[in-house]
Amino acid sequence: MKKDKVIGGLLGLCVGDALGVPVEFQSREKLRRNPVKDMTGYGTHNQPPGTWSDDSSLTFCLAESLCNGFDLRDIADKFVKWMYEGYWTPWGEAFDIGGTTQIAISRLKKGVDPLEAGPTDERSNGNGSLMRILPLIFYVEKMDKEEQFEITHQVSRITHGHIRSQMACGIYVQFGINLFNGDAPEAAYEKMKDAVLKYYSKEPYIEELSHFSRILASDISSLPVDSIKSSGYVVDSLEACLWCFLNNDSYRDTVITAVNLGGDTDTIGALAGGLAGIYYGYEDIPKEWIENIAKADEIIRLGERLYEAIYGIS
Repeated sequence: MKKDKVIGGLLGLCVGDALGVPVEFQSREKLRRNPVKDMTGYGTHNQPPGTWSDDSSLTFCLAESLCNGFDLRDIADKFVKWMYEGYWTPWGEAFDIGGTTQIAISRLKKGVDPLEAGPTDERSNGNGSLMRILPLIFYVEKMDKEEQFEITHQVSRITHGHIRSQMACGIYVQFGINLFNGDAPEAAYEKMKDAVLKYYSKEPYIEELSHFSRILASDISSLPVDSIKSSGYVVDSLEACLWCFLNNDSYRDTVITAVNLGGDTDTIGALAGGLAGIYYGYEDIPKEWIENIAKADEIIRLGERLYEAIYGIS
């Protein structure tokens, strides 16, 4: 049922995020010795169990805005409200904000156009727009391909303006749409590759395609784990989340694998968890984890409202 997939996507992302928050920046070697197996707390950011980070906050800001249609300025205003007023945060205060995102949102606060706010230099290709793009999967899935990519790129540009970040978001959204519409993981992956290569084999994107060759020109899931990087670089994060999702067959196993890669654990957990939540649905997310999540009831209600806004069904 699509409603369960919408709620599953939002909550799945959030649970993956919260699993990763306590061990963010820990090395893979350390986590191999002492792996994450369950929801814990404190650790890196000294936050209680069930605390989610900027990944989830900005995802919820986007979802909240889409409940009233597509308006870039409204999305931007909600991002500003999050960073400066603690909107859609677990405990009323934003923490762990990425540098590029911080620069962009400070520009938005000064009134810069949302399409001009995200830095465009090559070094500004962290995963900060990818980590929050998931709600667009539901919003654009009925549109034609041109609109799907265009809207995805615009929403990336609010904080991350480089073409590489926009393309990473495009790849994630296309894969997510296929999962949302019921394709099995391998079929969803192949269909995504076809759509992405068709759209991006033109200017100005074609020169960037080589950065995604491990995803688009081969099978990312067949690579050994030691070749998968779990850093905050947008291509690494995209590769890692796809690898985790394609190499597991349940929500729990997907996010546990993602978090134990180490590095940018909250974002890799969120990205993989969002995909797994869409594919396996809300019911497959362990109940004991959901019970730990800050504001879980509000998140579930947000998913319900987003579904009702898009599909007109309560």
